[in-house]
Formats: sequence, C-alpha cells, structure tokens
Amino acid sequence: MPDLYIYYRVPDAHAAALLPKVQAMQASLGVPSRLKRRPESKDGLQTWMEVYENVDAGFAARLDAAVSAAGLAAEISGTRHVETFIPCAPCA
Repeated sequence: MPDLYIYYRVPDAHAAALLPKVQAMQASLGVPSRLKRRPESKDGLQTWMEVYENVDAGFAARLDAAVSAAGLAAEISGTRHVETFIPCAPCA
C-alpha cells in the first residue's frame, strides 16, 4: 500500500491559525498521520508536510474532501503537492 507525502507553503502569519485546522482534519481521517515543517522560514513562508502511510486506494479522495471541508486552501500559499511512494521490492 502506498504512502502519501503532501507538502505546501504556509505564510508565517497564517501558521498559528492553520495548525489546529490541519491537526483536526488529520484526526478526522482515522488513519495514522504526521505533520512536519522545515525548521526555517524562507521569504516569510514555512514548508509543511503531511505524511500518511499505508493508505488504501480511496484515501486520496477522502483526503481531498477533508482538506476542502477544513478550508485549508485559504491559509496556504500556492498548491498542495502530493507525492506517492511504494515499498521497494526485495532484491532476488
């Protein structure tokens, strides 16, 4: 099952308001998740990353709906970038 890594930029001025929204949204999904950020800001923007491991095929659609319901787009700068990774097959 794949892992999703989603990163996006957050204006420094929006970070305090966005944090509880993302945490509540992640809790509503019912899957283990993590929220991380780079330690530094650049040009007044922080880089945040959501991590979801071993998600099922329908998870991305549920995540999109949860993001919309939480109104996260209003608090971020630009778009959310989604990266999907799968386990490497063992070598023979």
